[in-house]
Amino acid sequence: MSSSSTGSHRPSRRSWCAPTPRFKRDPTETTTKNNISPKPLSPLSPLSQVLNLLDDAKAGRPLQAPTLPQTPTGQSPLSPSSTNALFSATPSLATPPLSPQKGAHSPVPGSPVSPARRLSQAARESQTAQTGAAGAKRRAADVIPRFYFGGEQLAWSDEQSAVKLAEAALLFNGGELDADGMTQVAREVCELPGYFAPLLMHRINGTDPIAEDPTGADASAAPGALTAPAAAPKPVTWTKFTEYWNSTLRKFQEPNARVFEVLRGAKSADGANGLGLNIPHLTHTDFRSVLRCVLDTHPGLEFLKDSPEFQDRYLETVTYRIFYQVNVAWNGRMTLRELRRSNLVEAMTLVDEEEDINKVLKYFSYEHFYVVYCKFWELDTDHDFLIDKEDLLRYGNHALTYRAVDRVFSQAPRKFVSGVDGKMGYEDFCWFILSEEDKGNPLALEYWMRCVDLDGDGVLDPSECSFFYEEQLQRMECLSQEPVLFEDILCQMSDMLHPETPGRITLRDLRRCKLAGNFFNVLFNLNKFIAFETRDPFLIRQEREEPHLTEWDRFARQEYIRLSMEEEEGMQDGNWDGDGMDPSPF
Repeated sequence: MSSSSTGSHRPSRRSWCAPTPRFKRDPTETTTKNNISPKPLSPLSPLSQVLNLLDDAKAGRPLQAPTLPQTPTGQSPLSPSSTNALFSATPSLATPPLSPQKGAHSPVPGSPVSPARRLSQAARESQTAQTGAAGAKRRAADVIPRFYFGGEQLAWSDEQSAVKLAEAALLFNGGELDADGMTQVAREVCELPGYFAPLLMHRINGTDPIAEDPTGADASAAPGALTAPAAAPKPVTWTKFTEYWNSTLRKFQEPNARVFEVLRGAKSADGANGLGLNIPHLTHTDFRSVLRCVLDTHPGLEFLKDSPEFQDRYLETVTYRIFYQVNVAWNGRMTLRELRRSNLVEAMTLVDEEEDINKVLKYFSYEHFYVVYCKFWELDTDHDFLIDKEDLLRYGNHALTYRAVDRVFSQAPRKFVSGVDGKMGYEDFCWFILSEEDKGNPLALEYWMRCVDLDGDGVLDPSECSFFYEEQLQRMECLSQEPVLFEDILCQMSDMLHPETPGRITLRDLRRCKLAGNFFNVLFNLNKFIAFETRDPFLIRQEREEPHLTEWDRFARQEYIRLSMEEEEGMQDGNWDGDGMDPSPF
C-alpha cells in the first residue's frame, strides 16, 4: 500500500488539532491584529483567571499573563526578560546554596594550601579589590570551616578564656581550694572528669602525684604490682591556677588534647617531672594517679577499699586494657594521635557520670576485671603470678592447639614483658585473653595474624594455614568428629574472606570481613569452631538484639555469671580452691 492511499483515509494532524494561538514574546506589544488592546486581568481568583484565559483563546484574542505584583526592579517576575528574577528576588528562601568558589577567598590562616592556590594569591587579591566591598562580603560567607590543624592545638579564644577565668574566680572567691573544691573546678571550668582533680592539683603545684618509696620498692605490693601510694595534693591558690591556665590549659580546647596534656604533665627527657624536653607520649605511669582516684572516689568501687591487693589488680587490668585498645603500636607509648582515634575520653567522662561502674563496658568494668583475673588465677596453679606453656594449654578446657600455644610463647604476636624466660606475666595474659575472646577486634586479628604468619612476610599462604590445621584435623578424629579436609576449609575461607590476591590472605582482607575471627578458630580453636558450626539460633537472635555488645562483652558477662555461681557454691560448702586462698575480693 502506497503512502498516498494511506493518507487519503487518515485525517491530517491539522484537521483534528485545534489551532494553537501564539504568545507574543514582546511584553511591550500592546496592539493586536484587530487593534484591540488586551484586557488586563483583575485580581480575581485563580479559577476566574483560568476561565478568562480560555475565553480569550477561543475568541482568538492574544493571551496576556496575569498581572502580578511588581518586583523592586519594576519588572514582572514571569516576564521573559527577567527569567531569573524569580530566584534572585528572595535568595534566602528559594536560592540553592552556592558552591564554594575555589580561589575566591584567602585560605584560613595555618590551613594547608596547594601550590596552585598559592600562585594565584596575587590574582585573588586583585579580584577582591576590583569587586568592591559587596563582593568581598559575599565571598566571606563561603569560607569553609577549618577542619585540619596539623600538629598544632586549638586554643581557647580570648573571650572564652575570660569566661572560664570568671567562673573559676567565683569558685575560688579569692582563697584556695582543696580536693573537693577543685573537683568542681575540674568539671565546670577545665571540662575534665571530676576525679582528675587530685592530678590537676599536682600539675598546678608542680608536685609528683605518686608518692614513691625512698628505697625504690613497695614492700606491701603483691608480685607484679603496678601502683604506688598516691600523694596528697596541696591546696591550690587562685594565683597558681591562673598561671597554669594561661600557660597550659588555655592552649587545649579540644578534649583529647586537654586530657593528654594533663596526664602527661611537664616531663623531662628521662621521664621525671620537672622542666625539660616534653615527651610526646603517655606511659602506664601517667594513668596511676587518675585511676587511683577512681578507686578512692567512685561509689561502684567502694567495696574494694578493704582489699588493697585487688585494687592494684584492678588498676593494672584497666591500664592494660587501655593500652591494648588505644596504643595500637603496642609499644607502651600512647601518642595524642592514638588517643584521638579512640573512645577513651568518652569512657572517662562516662565513669564520672555513671554510678554503676559495670555499665562502663569500655576499660573500667569491674566484672570484666574479675573475669580476667580469675581466668589468670585458675591457670596460675603455683600462684607466682606467672604462667608457663603447660598452664596456657589448659585455657578454655584445652581449646587451643599445641602449635598455637607454641607460637604465643615464641612471642611472635607480642614480646613478653614478664622478664622471665618461658613465662607469661599478667600483662601478657591480658593481651592474650582479650585477643582470644574477641577475634572480631581489628587488634585481635593482628595478634593472631602474627601468630599464624610463620615467615613474617605479612601474608598467610595455604602452607602456613595447613600447618596449624593439621593438628585440628587430628583432634577431630580423636573426638570422633567428622573430619573436614583442608581443601574444603580453604575454599570456604576463600569464599568468606574474598582476598584481593587468591591464595594470599593479608591483614587488610581479614579486617574487611566481619567473620574473620572464625578463620582463626578453624585453624587452632576446635571448641569455638564446633560451637560456630552448631550455634544456637536463640543466641544468634540475642546477638542481633544487642548489636552494641562485642564478643568480649558477651564472653565476660557469661563468665562472670558462671564464676559468681561457683563462688557462692564454694562459700556455702566452706571450700575454696586448692591452697585455701580465695581469688575474689568478696
